[in-house]
Amino acid sequence: MSSKTPTRLIVVLGALTVACSGPFVLFPGGALEGRIATAPTDWGFTADTDTIQLETNPGDPYSVNIWAIGLGNVLYVHAGASHATWIENMEADPRVRVRIGETVYELNAARVEDQAEFDRFSAVYEEKYGNPPRNPSVEEAYLFRLRPRQG
Repeated sequence: MSSKTPTRLIVVLGALTVACSGPFVLFPGGALEGRIATAPTDWGFTADTDTIQLETNPGDPYSVNIWAIGLGNVLYVHAGASHATWIENMEADPRVRVRIGETVYELNAARVEDQAEFDRFSAVYEEKYGNPPRNPSVEEAYLFRLRPRQG
């Protein structure tokens, strides 16, 4: 392998990241592209989707790949105890967009503060992903419910 191979790999990965509007593997991206649709009344179809794309910070879009749980008319995203950039963005501005497949949904985020709601989420999370969330307390974890924007 030549010494230029790592440099070429970095250039190719950088080009792919720039070419993609959304996040690329573990690298955050920008604005999500896709067909805008009205949020469904039941997110149950996400049971078969491991990873979605979440866009925060509408003024300077920042998007990530993330696991999600759909329960009825609510879609949940969870960061455990990590106060990640996307969490900071949602705390500053609750307007988010989610892409599932080629469809984009415009939603609002609100932090879950009720332990019973967190426990319902946790049970489905464990069933879907094989492990419970690392932080079992709603006070220690960043769990957000995503719902359609009003007006």
